[in-house]
Amino acid sequence: MNPKESTEQMSIEYTPGPLLDAARNTPTALWNDSADPDELRQSISFGGVGATCNPTIAYTCINQRKDVWLPRIAELAEEMPEATESEIGWQVVREMSIEAAKLLEPVFEEHKGRNGRLSMQTDPRLARSAKALADQAEEFSNLAKNIIVKIPATSVGVKAIEDATYRGVSVNVTVSFSVPQAVATGEAIERGLKRREAEGKDVSTMGPVVTLMGGRLDDWLKIVAKRDKLFLDPGHLEWGGVAALKRAYQEFQARGLRARVLSAAFRNVLQWSELVGGDLVVSPPFAWQKLINDSGYKVVERIDEPVAPEIMETLLSIPEFVRAYEPDGMTPEEFDSFGATRRTLRGFLQADADLDALVRDVIMPQP
Repeated sequence: MNPKESTEQMSIEYTPGPLLDAARNTPTALWNDSADPDELRQSISFGGVGATCNPTIAYTCINQRKDVWLPRIAELAEEMPEATESEIGWQVVREMSIEAAKLLEPVFEEHKGRNGRLSMQTDPRLARSAKALADQAEEFSNLAKNIIVKIPATSVGVKAIEDATYRGVSVNVTVSFSVPQAVATGEAIERGLKRREAEGKDVSTMGPVVTLMGGRLDDWLKIVAKRDKLFLDPGHLEWGGVAALKRAYQEFQARGLRARVLSAAFRNVLQWSELVGGDLVVSPPFAWQKLINDSGYKVVERIDEPVAPEIMETLLSIPEFVRAYEPDGMTPEEFDSFGATRRTLRGFLQADADLDALVRDVIMPQP
C-alpha cells in the first residue's frame, strides 16, 4: 500500500507503533476483526488492510450503533412490508458491510484483490446445505467488488468452499480451529481455483484466506482439561492456537496452497507476535490492536520459531490437541462433531436469534 496515496484518499493519518512496523516491514497483513466503520478507520491507521466479521460481531456492531441502525431497521420494515425479522436483520448486515467495504477500496486496488477486502459471513442457518451456502456466498460477493465471504469448515462447508471458489468468490474459511480443517479447506480452494483456470477463467484478483480461530481452540482445550481433570501447567494452554497456526502455515507453504492462513479469535498477544514474519493475515479485534500498538513492543519475526518443547509436550499429551494439530487428525465428517465447531456454530446461531429479537423490538415493541 502507498501510505501517501491512501492517506489522501481516506483521510487517514498513520499511527506509529508495532502494528504499523509489522505491516510495513514484514509480509504479515493486519485485518480488523469487525466491520464497524469507526474501528476500521482506526485499524487502517495502524496499517490495517482488511476486515473480518461474523454474526456475533455484526450483532455487536449494530448494538453499539443503535442511533444509526435502529432507525434504519424501522425504515426497512416500511420498505419491506412482507419481510421477516431475519430478512430485515440481514439487510442491515449487508448495508453495514457495503459501508465498511468502501473504506477498503483504495487498499483493494493497490493490492490487486489480495487485501482490501471486507468479510461477510454466510448465514449459519444454511450450514446443512452446500448449495445454499455457495449461492449466498455468490450473492454476497456481488454486493461489492472487495467482499470476501466466510463459509464454515464443516463437511458440508468443504464442498461449498470449492463450489463458491469455482464460481469466482473469494472465500474466507471460518468455524475453523485445527490444522486438518485448514488443510482440507485450503485444498478445496485450490481445487476451485484450478477448475477456473482449466476453463480459462481469471483468478488473478481473487484473495482467499483460511481462518484458524486459535483462541477458540485454546478455549476448547481449557474446557477439555477441566472436564478430564488434567494436571498440567495452565499457561501452556495459551499456546495451543499458536502451535496449530504455525503448523498450518508450514503445511500451506509445503503444499503450495495459494490461500493464506488467517489468525482470528484472539485471546492473547501471542496470536499476533508469534506469527509476525509469515505471509499470512492476523485479524485482532480493535481493542487488541490498541493494546499492541500502545505497548512499545519491538517487532521480531517469530513465525519460524517453534513452540518450546516443554509446552509442546504438555499440548501433545491432550488427545483433543493432537486431533487439532496433526494434518490428518480429523476427517471432514469429524469436523462437525469437534467441540469447538459445535460451540462456535451454536454461538453464531444464537447471534442470529439475538438479531431477530432486536429487529422484533423495533417493528413490534413491547406494549
